[in-house]
Amino acid sequence: MQIVSAEVIVTSPGRNFVTLRITTEDGVVGLGDATLNGLELAVRSYLADHVVPLLIGRDASRIEDTWQYLYRGVYWRGGPVTMAAVAAVDTALWDIKAKYAGMPLYQLLGGASRTGALAYGHASGRDVAELLDSVRAHLAQGYRAIRIQTGIPGFGSVYGVAASTAGDGERYDYEPARRTTGDRARPTVETWDTRAYLRHLPAVFEAVRAEFGPELPLLHDGHHRMTPIQAAQLGKSLEPYDLFWLEDATPAEDQTALRLIRRHTTTPLAIGEVFNSVYDYTTLLSERLIDYVRSAVTHIGGVTAMKKLLDRAALYQIKSGMHGPTDISPVGMAAALHLDLAVHNFGIQEYMRHSERTLEVFRTSYRFEEGLLHPTDTPGLGVELDLEAARHFPYQQAYLPVNRLHDGTVHDW
Repeated sequence: MQIVSAEVIVTSPGRNFVTLRITTEDGVVGLGDATLNGLELAVRSYLADHVVPLLIGRDASRIEDTWQYLYRGVYWRGGPVTMAAVAAVDTALWDIKAKYAGMPLYQLLGGASRTGALAYGHASGRDVAELLDSVRAHLAQGYRAIRIQTGIPGFGSVYGVAASTAGDGERYDYEPARRTTGDRARPTVETWDTRAYLRHLPAVFEAVRAEFGPELPLLHDGHHRMTPIQAAQLGKSLEPYDLFWLEDATPAEDQTALRLIRRHTTTPLAIGEVFNSVYDYTTLLSERLIDYVRSAVTHIGGVTAMKKLLDRAALYQIKSGMHGPTDISPVGMAAALHLDLAVHNFGIQEYMRHSERTLEVFRTSYRFEEGLLHPTDTPGLGVELDLEAARHFPYQQAYLPVNRLHDGTVHDW
């Protein structure tokens, strides 16, 4: 199982993806997702210039040893670029090992703990009427849990609301990285007002509950925009609407901020999509300050790291809620689904359908039926990369938006 080649592929079938393709001496190929939205070329360089030379000649079966080698073998460990690169290597090696074993990855992780993974979709609208239509559309597609995001009266573009388009005219329904052209391309600037948001949101959930009843699991993402006391206020005001979770209510760099939120609301809390280390969760887990872990396999260091994180979370009765929008490639999504099926403390899986162009490049076998996702029983991850198709979609520079308050201050998003 000696590694003979490792290639970094950047392709943009609708949006940018970074994929690591490792091949063994027997011709077995493994794929890993290293996509880091807005920083794709930084990860490509780290992989191609610093990691790939270390892989050639290594034994692909030594997954844990390789993870530790890449993580501990550099002085400047950690960070999103490094951990996305480590994740790609780790996931590709698991893909290879499962293919050698002739079984789907989840079997190597302990076998199935459930028949499928409950998935939630993203309903959004510029106003309540448009939002309700979006919820109906998602229910018609088979979703049994829905994330609720809406515009705010008096504001234009709001992050997470499907109202804007990319630079090439394609609608981006989540994390709207705008395609840009020219030498002075810059991120789009959006205006934000937290007080207006806090006044508006409870009425939105009241309308959704009135229309769809008490049983439908509803989620909401705060996108880190609140102070701890504002987040506590929102969590308390949303308690009558029985949220499945309130996500990223406040910037999570200060883990102790969640103590204040927890004291004031019983609304379940989810956090972690911008984390890239198990250490980012130390206080959150041990003090039970959150209910769901939101990291992505792609950004936390791969299957190995995510499995360890979820095993630790299980000690505190904290469940998984892995990050899974379309800036996670189908390779990263498949890796999450194998973990979803295997781990005991599964909670829910974020799921956005990739575009048809993306699925031309990444040939997937996982399925979505009656609100549940399943990785299928194809050996390995169950995703193959069409190299010829990938070459038809070259990288295009894209930026996530920047938020500013009315006084011009840059704000969290």
